[in-house]
Amino acid sequence: MSFFKSSLLLLSSLSSLTLASPSLLSRNETVPTFDDKVIYVPPTDYNDPRVLYARTAELTLSDNVLLATWENYSPEPPLVYFPIYKSTDHGVTWEHISNVTDQVNGWGLRYQPFLYELPSDFGGYAAGTVLLAGNSIPTNLSNTQIDVYASTDGGYTWEFVSHVAAGGEAEPNNGLTPVWEPFIMLYEDQLVVYYSDQRDPAHGQKLVHQTTTDLITWADPVDDVSYAEYTDRPGMTTVTQLPSGDYIMTYEWGHNFSGDYYFAVTYRINANPLDFNNSEPHPLVAANTGTVPKGSPYITWSDVGGDNGTIVVSCGGLSTVFTNQYLGDESEWYEHDTPQPTAYSRHLRVFAEDQTKLLIMGGGVLPPATNNTISLSVVSIPDLTEA
Repeated sequence: MSFFKSSLLLLSSLSSLTLASPSLLSRNETVPTFDDKVIYVPPTDYNDPRVLYARTAELTLSDNVLLATWENYSPEPPLVYFPIYKSTDHGVTWEHISNVTDQVNGWGLRYQPFLYELPSDFGGYAAGTVLLAGNSIPTNLSNTQIDVYASTDGGYTWEFVSHVAAGGEAEPNNGLTPVWEPFIMLYEDQLVVYYSDQRDPAHGQKLVHQTTTDLITWADPVDDVSYAEYTDRPGMTTVTQLPSGDYIMTYEWGHNFSGDYYFAVTYRINANPLDFNNSEPHPLVAANTGTVPKGSPYITWSDVGGDNGTIVVSCGGLSTVFTNQYLGDESEWYEHDTPQPTAYSRHLRVFAEDQTKLLIMGGGVLPPATNNTISLSVVSIPDLTEA
């Protein structure tokens, strides 16, 4: 075992006593496992790709209800919206309970929704309030606007909260100025929205965050990842905390790798999740297969798998997931099969009430794609890692 691994084990053993001890976390072995359950089939008159980019929230303060949403490519008019579905049986069955509609711009809510349950009172909203961040974009794609909405009744009704960031045309082309892909996290006394930003003329795209202490006013953007090469395109931030207290960020890094431009799944680790720009980038390569995952990653963490728990990462090009039980040591990533199909920006969630279970949800692939559906699997993390 390397000195690096030995140090990690010692550190994590000490810190996990207070941060992630399994004895301190609720267990509920009734969370069932199942494979590729389709929960929504869009009508045939929906626009290509019909649905995409699924996300969930687990309402830990409301009986662990699950909410789900996604990009919904319904015919316009009326303006597009984010549908909200609810499950009270750990994802086995779902019902449609509401739509989050654009209340301020007259554009619709079009791309990249993200759901988040406030774990504590914040900005005048009680713990358990559900926040939704998403990209409001007009039908002609001429503008992008990351907005935040809130629900105080478990997702049944929604109100506009604030604008976070405004950008230009919604096309992922260098030289244009859109903003993309919000990800929400509460850190200390601040709510953080991470997103992809094409507004800086020095960069085709970079990753930034903005913070707020009241959900109304937002601090100026701060860089999280930027590269000197203009054509590099880091994108699609997701973040989780490790039992060491550190935070780990994954993103896709669009870069010319020896003549081959692709979006390598990359990660950074920092004790301060507002300071990733001063962290070294790490490549993700599976030790057991040699696979280099590419595109639209998502990260989460479970307390199962020893003192360090298990980091789980998905990517947009494979049905497999990648795990690490050494706090992100580059040499300790392993690829595992899952029953959930490949999807663009496939979503992961470890159940708060049973951290042995991993939810994997997808909304299909990028266009052209007329057969996309919303589906999910729930798998056992020990079964994945021990297979």
